[in-house]
Amino acid sequence: MADRRTTLLEAAARVIARRGVRGLRVEELAAEAGVSTALIYYHFKHRMGIVRATLEFISERADRYTGRRDPDAPPLDARGELLETLLLELQDVPEVRENSTAWCELRACAVFEPELHEEVAKATLVWVQDVAELLGRVRPTAGAAVLAMSAERLTAMVEGLSTRWLSGSLPLAHARELLIEAVDVELTRLPGSRPAPVAC
Repeated sequence: MADRRTTLLEAAARVIARRGVRGLRVEELAAEAGVSTALIYYHFKHRMGIVRATLEFISERADRYTGRRDPDAPPLDARGELLETLLLELQDVPEVRENSTAWCELRACAVFEPELHEEVAKATLVWVQDVAELLGRVRPTAGAAVLAMSAERLTAMVEGLSTRWLSGSLPLAHARELLIEAVDVELTRLPGSRPAPVAC
C-alpha cells in the first residue's frame, strides 16, 4: 500500500495532467487526494514544493514502467532493449498517459517559471544519459558526445510524438512506427554501424 506522500504525489500528477501547473490549487489537490490542505502543507510546505516533488515523482515513475520487463519474456539484445525502453513511453495505459501529460505541462510551465528550469533540465539530462547508455550498448565504439547527441534527438522525438499522440493528432501505432524508424536512423549514424549494402 502506498504511503501518504506517494498518494499525494499521485493525486498531484493527476491534477497537473488535467489542469496544468498553473491550474494546480492546493484545495483541489486536497480534494483529489481526500485529505486536508494542512496535510499537504505539512508534506510540501508550499505550492512550488508540490510542483518540484511531482516532477521528481513522475520521473521516477517513468523509470519504473520503462524498466519493467516480464520475467518470463525472452532476453533482448541491446537494440531490442533500447527500442523497448523508448516504446514503453508510448503506451495507451492510464499511468503512462498521465505521466506524459504531466511531464509536458511541467516542461511548458518551466518556460514561464524560471525556478523550474533547473529541475526540468536535470530530469531531462538524466533521461538523455540513460538513453545514451543504452545506445552505447548497441554501438560500444561510439564516443560519449556522439551518443549524447543521438540520445537528445531520440528523447526529444519521444516527447514530440507523445504530445501529438496524446492530443489526438497522431495515432499511437503510427507514433511507435516513427520512433522505431528514428532509432534505426540514429543507429546507422553512430560509429560502429555497418555500411548499407550497395545495390548493383
